[in-house]
Amino acid sequence: MTTRAHEYPVVADDGHRWTLLARIPERSRASLLWLPALGVAAKHYIPFAESLAQRGVAVFLHEWRGNGSSDVRADRAHDWGYRELLLQDLPASEAAVAQAAAGNPRLIGGHSLGGQLACCRLGLAPGIAQGLWLVASGSPYWRTFPAPNRLWLPLAYRFLPWLARWRGALPGRLIGFGGNEARGVIRDWARSGLSGIYRAEGIAADMEAGMSQIRLPVHALVMADDWLGPAASLRFLLSKLPESQAEVEIVDASALAARADHFAWMKKPDVLAAKFAG
Repeated sequence: MTTRAHEYPVVADDGHRWTLLARIPERSRASLLWLPALGVAAKHYIPFAESLAQRGVAVFLHEWRGNGSSDVRADRAHDWGYRELLLQDLPASEAAVAQAAAGNPRLIGGHSLGGQLACCRLGLAPGIAQGLWLVASGSPYWRTFPAPNRLWLPLAYRFLPWLARWRGALPGRLIGFGGNEARGVIRDWARSGLSGIYRAEGIAADMEAGMSQIRLPVHALVMADDWLGPAASLRFLLSKLPESQAEVEIVDASALAARADHFAWMKKPDVLAAKFAG
């Protein structure tokens, strides 16, 4: 199927700018707004987008504030949290998708943190999509992780926000976790890791209550060797969507022809694209 590459400039209400990368088939049957993992630029999902577009899904790759094409970078003078990501940036990308792919059924999905924030966004604005796709995603709640990770995760959820405050931003590239992340994002992420509850500074709405009312089909893929997103953490995330019908598949190394971990699937996207789109 013939596909086209597009780039859409997007501006949030507060002036933040980025580029929405898209792969659009000649004849599309759905559109997908895809949310990256923490610290991963949108461009790294282009092979996945191209594979889905070959199967008739128009894919739009959101860019997290502070990464890739975003015109800001986290530092002591520039901070933000889930409030900006969920209430300013995502609505702007959603509006761009609605204009570019008018008439198509709309999906939202994401990888890792992207999947979590897709759920949170649906809890705030349930009408934005008719389906949810998740890859290697799940709640970071420490109790959902098997030992030995369960033992040290609470310490990490306290240490990393402290480090981000001390440095002005989390030096993710230096420590090997995420990118250089805004201290507000790390604060909100760590809060959910410690409590198991999605709350964010500056968001008055009850995201958990919103998620509990969502009714849509969910298709989730778990990587069999993924210690960052074990099946139990996905089940806990899906428990927040009790009215939604979820289909969960475990993808192992033999199916992927690569290690079935948190990131290796990005180099073998055809397997996952086929599971989602046929």
